[in-house]
Amino acid sequence: MAKILDQPRYKCALAAMQTVHAITGAIPILHSGPGCAAKLNDNNGTSGRFSPNIFPCSSVSEKEVVFGGTGKLRSTIENALKVIDADLFVVLSGCTSEIIGDDIEEVAGNFENAEKPVLWAKTPGFKGNNYLGHDWILKSIFEQYLEDGETEKGLVNLFVAPPQQDPYWLGNLREIENLLSAIGLKPNTIFGFGRGIENLKKIPNAEYTILVSPWVGIESAKYLERRFGIKLLQYPVLPIGATETTKFLRAVQEFTGADKELVEKVITEKEAEFYYYIERFADTLLETRILGKRFTVASDSEYAIAVTKFLVNDMGLFPEKVFITDDAPKAHQQKIIDEVNNLNYGITTQVQFTTDGHDIHEQIKNADFAGTPLIIGSNWEKKLAAEIGGHFVNVSYPMLEKLVMNDHIAGYSGGLHLLEQIFTAAMSKLKL
Repeated sequence: MAKILDQPRYKCALAAMQTVHAITGAIPILHSGPGCAAKLNDNNGTSGRFSPNIFPCSSVSEKEVVFGGTGKLRSTIENALKVIDADLFVVLSGCTSEIIGDDIEEVAGNFENAEKPVLWAKTPGFKGNNYLGHDWILKSIFEQYLEDGETEKGLVNLFVAPPQQDPYWLGNLREIENLLSAIGLKPNTIFGFGRGIENLKKIPNAEYTILVSPWVGIESAKYLERRFGIKLLQYPVLPIGATETTKFLRAVQEFTGADKELVEKVITEKEAEFYYYIERFADTLLETRILGKRFTVASDSEYAIAVTKFLVNDMGLFPEKVFITDDAPKAHQQKIIDEVNNLNYGITTQVQFTTDGHDIHEQIKNADFAGTPLIIGSNWEKKLAAEIGGHFVNVSYPMLEKLVMNDHIAGYSGGLHLLEQIFTAAMSKLKL
């Protein structure tokens, strides 16, 4: 995990406990120091069936550092099985337990015959952030829990963003589910209300896996392809607005062989509705006195790509510079740069991978926006926007002053939702 100089925009790998938490009926057991769950639980909407405040934890202390903590972990699991009404337990290791060499695989294996499944995943913070941890946890669950099954025609495993790290994770997931259902496919997701363990068990039965992500989750998705022969479509762009959502649906149709006539019918209907609203508010959307023509994005790979494409391809704005803050592995960086710059009309922009918030802000301050800048990012950019008189919209972690319950910015309707936020921010500064 790269050194964070200022303004962290992600957390350590153990924070991917949120991936387990998002599977209804599952609960993480932390083999870590005391307080990790509380310190890592700072997102909106984290309470589900189980509160992070009751996550079982071995609370590794100096005694365990010296003599080992496997005994304490074993008793923690035993008691968790007795008092917590969960359907799946996943043991996660923190930095301390990994450094002292505790074997969580061996301890979890002692509960092979327990009434409820006990799995394990190594998630030490010194090996990566919670974007990587999300992938490690999913792969571990797939390896240890899934069994072979018969393929169900049209069933599609769908994975989008790490739960809770992305404030819009659930709303976006549901919107893409709805789009897949509209074109005759049967989306299978494991996160959020009404999904959970039963859907997890159905993963091997899927005909396809669709991963909507530039890099996060790719290893676990490829594992499903290797082990179960489930064909994988990695679509690197979260579709926001008409242009990209139409591309997404056509890519899915070509990959899955879905009914082309139905897909085009859905696209025609959805685009007509999207552009109805665009035309209805065209006078406002085209008023440069409200919103200038240049913007910058400081966000993770998912939103850096998605927002840039939407604002350029659908709204005709120009990107000043794009800052990608999720510490994307070098192996994926060139593909991300190429995707950011795969824009209409040959428009291109600079892309910088950085975890240094101070550097990001200094560059934005010195940029020439030729008018009032639009800044899309995290809560860290709010003060910056106020300092330089810019418009600010928060789309990514940390999001501290906005509650997102089931809202979304993916899909055709999501593009309209994002426009509402952008123009609300801009219109609030109009001097009447």
